[in-house]
Amino acid sequence: MNVFIVEDEELAVRKLTKLLQEVDPTIEIVGTAASVRASVNWLEQNRTTGQPAPDLILMDIELADGQSFDIFEQTPVESPVIFTTSYDEYALKAFKVNSIDYLLKPIKRRELEASLEKHHRLRSQQTTTQVPVQDAGRVAIDVLVQQLRQQIQPTDYRKRFLVRHLQQWVPVEVADVAYFYSEDGVSLFRTNNNQKFSLDYTLDELEAMLDPTQFFRANRQFIIDINSVQQIHPYFNNKLKLTIKPAPTDEVIVSRERATDFKKWMGK
Repeated sequence: MNVFIVEDEELAVRKLTKLLQEVDPTIEIVGTAASVRASVNWLEQNRTTGQPAPDLILMDIELADGQSFDIFEQTPVESPVIFTTSYDEYALKAFKVNSIDYLLKPIKRRELEASLEKHHRLRSQQTTTQVPVQDAGRVAIDVLVQQLRQQIQPTDYRKRFLVRHLQQWVPVEVADVAYFYSEDGVSLFRTNNNQKFSLDYTLDELEAMLDPTQFFRANRQFIIDINSVQQIHPYFNNKLKLTIKPAPTDEVIVSRERATDFKKWMGK
């Protein structure tokens, strides 16, 4: 199977290539592109030179020069597409443009395997029914959109916490929280005016409660509010070191794997 990858992070391309070949050693990466313009140029050149369209395109949504949806407006895309994204808000839009699936980053092997299996089923349907794989994909897309609409409900993110302070319970607005963190197995948070409180939730539980446009899981120890970030420093091995306010006891380091998502989050 010939696969074309659209992804603007070189490390992500290498990881995805490795994962694809682990899942299916017969997969051949016939090309890569890091931007909307480069993707359009590659697809048009591939078509004008008489080369067959890729069997599958894996396409990141957020690219350096725009969203990959722009590709479909500039050139015909004759291959089924699996979108990869850190933001599930794009899911419905992705299903409407030739997509057979979408994967949330970081991509997990079992989810990639399931998407490839879905692609194989569509190709088998094309063989038995003589329906073009793009049209077969659109039939599957309609079903998936209906299922997705049934599952997606408006997200009600946490607005405040009731915490113990001295001999009483006090409410603290989430909007007043600078960051949540873990210390000696205890979950705590600091407010913008540097008050410290403890919580009976794990950071994993808190992450699910918080608006992802406002809070980011920097690492296993910190969940930070976007307004708490004062400075971003390059760190060794492609990591990022953050200066946040109020200053925590420990350094806040964003891992190499999360650095790209962090920069996209900060730039939204």
